[in-house]
Amino acid sequence: MSTPQGAVAPGRAEPIARSGVSTTDLMLLGMSIIWGVNFSVVKYGTMHLPPLAFNGIRMSLALLTLGALTLARGGLRMARRDIVALLALGLLGNGLYQILFIEGIARTRAGTVALILAAGPAFVALFGRLLRVERVSRRGWIGIALSVAGIALVSAGATAASSGSETMVGNGLVLAGALCWAIFSVLLKPYANRIGAAQLGTVTTAGGLTALLLVAAPSLGRMDWTGVPPGVWGALAYSGFGALALAGLLWVRGVRVLGPTRTAMYVNLQPVMALLVAWAALGEIPTPAQLGGTGAIIAGVLLTRS
Repeated sequence: MSTPQGAVAPGRAEPIARSGVSTTDLMLLGMSIIWGVNFSVVKYGTMHLPPLAFNGIRMSLALLTLGALTLARGGLRMARRDIVALLALGLLGNGLYQILFIEGIARTRAGTVALILAAGPAFVALFGRLLRVERVSRRGWIGIALSVAGIALVSAGATAASSGSETMVGNGLVLAGALCWAIFSVLLKPYANRIGAAQLGTVTTAGGLTALLLVAAPSLGRMDWTGVPPGVWGALAYSGFGALALAGLLWVRGVRVLGPTRTAMYVNLQPVMALLVAWAALGEIPTPAQLGGTGAIIAGVLLTRS
């Protein structure tokens, strides 16, 4: 039986990575667009629902979607030890990360959060090297640095928040969340090489949802379900089905085919996508610094991918 594109060839421990623009690159570009739009969607949703409750509902929708897809493809076909390991990874990457991110962004500035999360690819590369999952070339490190510098320019060109103050606690929480996501991405790669994306998404989302629901239970219990506006249900649907389920599947494919570091670089396109959405939908014209930062981010992604 021939090996499908992007799968692992028999006897090989590494995914089949290809230079140049591939179908996987285009899929990851779509993932970045989905996640970039999701910033505005989540902001709107959390204006009407408690953040933890919003997170709990959207992750539940994602689990239903991924679970249905897994059942349609024959159910979970993996060893019990793999299920236990993936549940633990989901607890880290989908549970603890979501809690730290939501609580952190409520205590600090959005621009600071963007800068901290921009260090994600560097964390992924570092942990990947320490755990001997993948190696990053000198060109890759230059691309990572260029992309982080681009994020700094985009954030510097943004309008400062009109309320709220930057705190060390918020920064620390977001940083801890970025570390959780980096470790999760690196440790997921060996499983992504041999287990389908839907199965991986189902089990890791279930692990994360378990932790998230425990924390979000008080908020969910106090909700007035009859008073939820229709637009918020739309935001939950987009964020759950699109940003978590669909984009999550694309992320797993990227980790399998390109590796954690090159896939993580596409996350830095999110501010660019958010900037373009604000330009088109809200008429917010980008500043010269933001345009320069956008170019640096794109150059960093291309340099790392080449």
